[in-house]
Amino acid sequence: MPESGVAALEARHLTLSWDGEHVVVSDASLRLDPGEVVCMVGKSGCGKTTILHALSGLTMPREGRVLLHGEDVTGRPGRVSYMLQKDLLLPSKTIVDNVSLPLVVRGMPKAEAREKAAPLFERFGLAGCERLWPSQLSGGMRQRAAFLRTYLMGNDVMLLDEPFSALDALTRVDMRDWYCRMAKELRIATLAITHDVDEAVSMANRIYVLEGTPSAGDPSRIRAELRVPRGEKDLSSAEFALTEEFLACKRQVLSLLGR
Repeated sequence: MPESGVAALEARHLTLSWDGEHVVVSDASLRLDPGEVVCMVGKSGCGKTTILHALSGLTMPREGRVLLHGEDVTGRPGRVSYMLQKDLLLPSKTIVDNVSLPLVVRGMPKAEAREKAAPLFERFGLAGCERLWPSQLSGGMRQRAAFLRTYLMGNDVMLLDEPFSALDALTRVDMRDWYCRMAKELRIATLAITHDVDEAVSMANRIYVLEGTPSAGDPSRIRAELRVPRGEKDLSSAEFALTEEFLACKRQVLSLLGR
């Protein structure tokens, strides 16, 4: 993606801590452009989720700033859409009421919120599911509902914390391809955390690799930023995974992770 103009989301020189004292992440800078899918990989405990918390405004960095379309939103929650690992659908609400919940929380009447959500069900592959209960949906369909709910938070930037980890292998592949198409179509800038290097390389335009062991007193840093060499072909993740470009990029990421 081009790195000119104003980024959809940008972090500048973030220094983060868990308790206000011990530094977890030091001097982290990154950017997301509209329609771009970026993945972040690193060993467990290196501070990936801590970075998402800062980008979403849930925590205040010790140093640095977060900019949303050029506006300083540091420490201001509710400005960036953030989706956790689990779908967290409420079992007592229908799917339409689950996905429209962010609108209701913001004060929109329930009937109006349902009307606003309804046209998006087909685009998100959920047509006919409006009046179903979460227990009636497959894992992949529940995840689609969670993505729609996150999208209805009203922002064109999404932060995803291992969004496909709870799905079986085949469903994960389908969901990755579906999400990347949706992000491109709706111009959603995405930062996704994953422990799966294959997943990161198969879906991302760029990858940030973190290194460091905060639990041992070694703050994490962004060691490298890699551009995934997809070329001009619009390949699915499964097709791209069979190319030499995929394997070369995967080897590079694994080498940076010390594997």
